[in-house]
Amino acid sequence: MDEFREKLIGLLHYPGISWKTVLRCMKMDSNFPSSTNTLKTSVLPSLTAVQTEIITKQIHQYEKKDIHVITIFDENYPSLLKEIYQPPWAIFVKGNRTLLEKQPKLAVVGSRQATQYGKNAICLMFPQLVEKGVVIVSGLATGIDTLAHVHAIKNGGNTIAVIAGGFNHIYPKENTELAGEMMKTQLVISEYPPDTKPLRWHFPARNRIISGISNGIFIIEAKRKSGSLITANYAVHEGREVFSLPGSIFNPNSLGTNDLIQQGAKLVMRSEDILEELHL
Repeated sequence: MDEFREKLIGLLHYPGISWKTVLRCMKMDSNFPSSTNTLKTSVLPSLTAVQTEIITKQIHQYEKKDIHVITIFDENYPSLLKEIYQPPWAIFVKGNRTLLEKQPKLAVVGSRQATQYGKNAICLMFPQLVEKGVVIVSGLATGIDTLAHVHAIKNGGNTIAVIAGGFNHIYPKENTELAGEMMKTQLVISEYPPDTKPLRWHFPARNRIISGISNGIFIIEAKRKSGSLITANYAVHEGREVFSLPGSIFNPNSLGTNDLIQQGAKLVMRSEDILEELHL
């Protein structure tokens, strides 16, 4: 690992490090990419020598655990992800890394309280989406996210999970087995080091990555104050296609998706409605 990458990845392991703090660190050292000088630490949390040594050892152990770190300066960093607001300085990936290059990608998100209607919609549309080579991206959450990953795999397709926290602290715990399977045959992504416990703000923050690596986003069931609508909002600002499944006006889980359609999202009743926008 070259010195610049090691410096940057090391910064991401500092407790409570923020995106802006990393930026300030790089600006303080104008030659950061090639500098052999010690990075100025006045804006960094103080670490003991033991803590610093532990971080260094952790980073050097990642490859043995099939964990790869892709920084924003690496050639294989997803080009679409660079376009978003505050793109991750690095992503930690485990599994089939070729899925990062495979196109197109469709983010599929929705309610944690998925109904039979939402499940039926996934069962109806996923076979053709998968057949056309669409990679399904979601957040490994309970409900629609889980159904999206499971049915992508069930139909012989590919899927990517973008998680909150690190690989060692999968949330929700009931998806630990699914995550483990995906780390072997699919792909799991995080912007946090593996030993990071998920915090509340990690969940809305990871939504920008879900939409950021995708060509479009499909919202299946969402209440009016759903986190899925945050992802849809990111998608709109990132210039991605937004698709929405219509539902009953009497079902709270469809009020958010119906609102999106009123606001200009494409109404989806069959897989072709998505495929034609993705030029497939």
